[in-house]
Amino acid sequence: MHRGLKWLAVLTTLGMLFVLIGGALVTKTGSSMGCGRSWPLCHGQIIPSPLTPATIIEFAHRLVSGSVGIVLLILGIWSWKAIGDKRETKFLVVLSLFFLVLQALIGAAAVVWGQNSFVLALHFGISLISFASVLLLTMLIFEIDQKFNAAKLIIDRRMKFHIIGVTIYSYLVVYSGALVRHTKSSLTCLDWPLCFNDSTLLPTNIHQWIQMGHRCAAALIFIWIAYIMIIAIKNYKQQPILYWGWIIAFTLVLLQVLAGASIIFSLGNLYIELIHALFISCLFGLLSYFLLLVSRNQYYIKHHKHVNKTT
Repeated sequence: MHRGLKWLAVLTTLGMLFVLIGGALVTKTGSSMGCGRSWPLCHGQIIPSPLTPATIIEFAHRLVSGSVGIVLLILGIWSWKAIGDKRETKFLVVLSLFFLVLQALIGAAAVVWGQNSFVLALHFGISLISFASVLLLTMLIFEIDQKFNAAKLIIDRRMKFHIIGVTIYSYLVVYSGALVRHTKSSLTCLDWPLCFNDSTLLPTNIHQWIQMGHRCAAALIFIWIAYIMIIAIKNYKQQPILYWGWIIAFTLVLLQVLAGASIIFSLGNLYIELIHALFISCLFGLLSYFLLLVSRNQYYIKHHKHVNKTT
């Protein structure tokens, strides 16, 4: 039973990743209206006709999202029964399903009634929370055979502050990046890292302000994660999860920055755009895992103190 649950968890996690990348593909290719104003059907049909490129992309995204939603529901029920005794399981099941439904409703509202770019930018971030929840649930499932004891982790206050802070901040970076896509501001500044104009280094229109705002946000998270990695290398050599975890986090944020620059240099290459979305999704998933470790560590510390007092 546990083996089947593990395979289903991995499949669902990969499916959620496809939903994320598929949403970015829809936005980047301008295919959001590929099925017209019809939802959940496509042009009022179960199998749309004619099949234009935009229709294929939008229809495929809806098909994948719906299929993953069904698989996620099965995973949620199975996990609830199999590992419902774990503290985080039920919360993650509810969280993943809630945000998957929410992102579907926002997508449907955008198709039927239309939405401005600032609201649509929330779509990717909401899907990202659902993906991170499924990823964490998968990691819990893989702990069935050998439970990881977070009580053995020694996370000082400084590291806890950085983990919580950078995870929350990363979500703002994600939103700013989604806003760049939805406002079509990706190539409004063809210079990098600054946006040079004829007489000033400052942006001259709303699209340039959005683009440069995202670049500044990305620069700050790059510096912040680099600083946390240095702390981890110096102080957490005996704790491989945090030591190697922050090295991986820095690698992902570095690749994210390089991919962002490559979008400009390649004049908006579609594949680089999708890789850019992939890196930030993996980074947010890893930061969410760190957040889970902090939560577990706090719980075990408080529980241990309570046991000591009662005895």
